[in-house]
Amino acid sequence: MIYKRSSALFAEAKKYIPGGVNSPVRAFKAVGGDPIFVKEAKGAYLYDEDGNKLIDYIASWGPMILGHAFEPVINAIIDKAKKGTSFGMPTEIETELAKLAVSMVPNIDKIRFVNSGTEACMSAVRLARGYTGKDKIIKFAGCYHGHSDSFLIQAGSGAVTFGSPNSPGVTQGTAKDTLLAAYNNLEEVSALVHANKGEIAAIIIEPVAGNMGCIVPTDTFIKGLRELCTAEGILLIFDEVMTGFRLGKGGAQEVLGIKADIVTFGKVIGGGLPVGAFAAKTEIMNQLAPDGPVYQAGTLSGNPLAMSAGLAMLTELNNRPEIFDSLAKKTEFLHEGISKVLNKKGVPHQINRFGSMISVHFTDEPVVDFESSAKGNNDRFNSYFHGMLNQGIYLPPSAFESYFLNDALSYADLEKTIKAVEKLSF
Repeated sequence: MIYKRSSALFAEAKKYIPGGVNSPVRAFKAVGGDPIFVKEAKGAYLYDEDGNKLIDYIASWGPMILGHAFEPVINAIIDKAKKGTSFGMPTEIETELAKLAVSMVPNIDKIRFVNSGTEACMSAVRLARGYTGKDKIIKFAGCYHGHSDSFLIQAGSGAVTFGSPNSPGVTQGTAKDTLLAAYNNLEEVSALVHANKGEIAAIIIEPVAGNMGCIVPTDTFIKGLRELCTAEGILLIFDEVMTGFRLGKGGAQEVLGIKADIVTFGKVIGGGLPVGAFAAKTEIMNQLAPDGPVYQAGTLSGNPLAMSAGLAMLTELNNRPEIFDSLAKKTEFLHEGISKVLNKKGVPHQINRFGSMISVHFTDEPVVDFESSAKGNNDRFNSYFHGMLNQGIYLPPSAFESYFLNDALSYADLEKTIKAVEKLSF
C-alpha cells in the first residue's frame, strides 16, 4: 500500500506538534515508519488520507465497540450540538446517563463524570486518599492509568515504547508514595502492604490489563487482592477505562465476580467522545465536593455532547447484551485462526484473550505480567505489524497494546486477517 500523503502530513505535523502527534504511541516509534493519517471511518473500517481501506483492530483504543460512526450515536451528537455544545451548568442528560450507568454496573451508587480516563484515575486516587486519610498507593508494573504524576512509575504502553517508564517531571515526593508490584503476584503485594502497614490508601489495577498486551488476572490473584484490601482497610480501585461496558454490561467487576471500592471509566461511556468517570458507593462518593472535603471540578465535565453520545451507546449495550457474547466468539475465532497459522509456521508465540480484548506476543513463555511481556521479540512484532498493515489490517502499533474488536467486524473480516498472517514470512 502507498502512504505518500500520510507521510507528507506527518512531516508537516512535526513542524507544529511535538513528535507530530498528540499522543506518543501514534508516532509509530515502536514499530518504525510513519503513522497513518485517517480521513474517515465507518463500521469496522478506517479510510486513510491515501485512499486505503483498513480493517480496524484498535477501535479508537476501545470505545468504538459498536463500530465507527454508529448511527444512533452520531444522530444523538448532531441533535444535541444543534442546541449548544457546552454550558458549564447542569443538564438533565447528565442524570439520565448517570442513572443508566449505575443500573448497569454492580456495587456503585453514584458516579461523577470527568473528561478523560487520566482525570478519572487521578480523581479516584485523590478520593481514596481523602476517604482513608492515608497517602500511599500500590500500582502494578505495566499498568497504565493515564499520565498523572502518580501513575508514571513503570507505566505500560507508550511509556514502555520509549524505554523511559519513569517520566522526567515526576517528583521524588510523588514517586515515594507510589509503590510498585508485579501483576499476578499476590505475595509481592502482600509484602508491600505489610512493610507499609497502615499507610496505603488504595491499590489501583487494570482488572484485565491492556497496556502490556492483554494480561488476564489469575483467579487467586484477583480474589486475593480483594481479601487483602478488605482485611487491611485499603480501597481497591478498578481502572475500567478499557474494560468497562466492553467485557460485559457491568464490566470486569461483573465478569470476574469481584467488587471494587472505586471504579473508573472512559472510552465506551462517552460513545467515543472525550469523557471519563469514577464511581463508588454513596459513603465514599459523598466525600466529594460540594458534599464533602475532597475537591474535584471541571468546566467541561458532563458536557452535553459526550453525555448524549454516551447515553446512546450505553442504551444500545444495555438493550443488546448478546453483543458481548458475540464479540467474545469473534475474538476466539481470531485467536484460534492466528494461532493455527503461527503454529504451522513454527513461530513461537503466546496469544492472550479475554472477551473482546486480545494480544499476540512473539515469545515461547507465558505472558502473565510486564516482565514476561517485555521478553517478546520486538523485531518480529514490528515485521508482523507492517506485514499486516501492507495487507490492509490495522493493528495496535506497539507490542504492548491490546487489540479491541468491534461489533461491526464480520467473520469475512476475521478470515481475511487470518489469511494475511498466512502470507507473512517470519
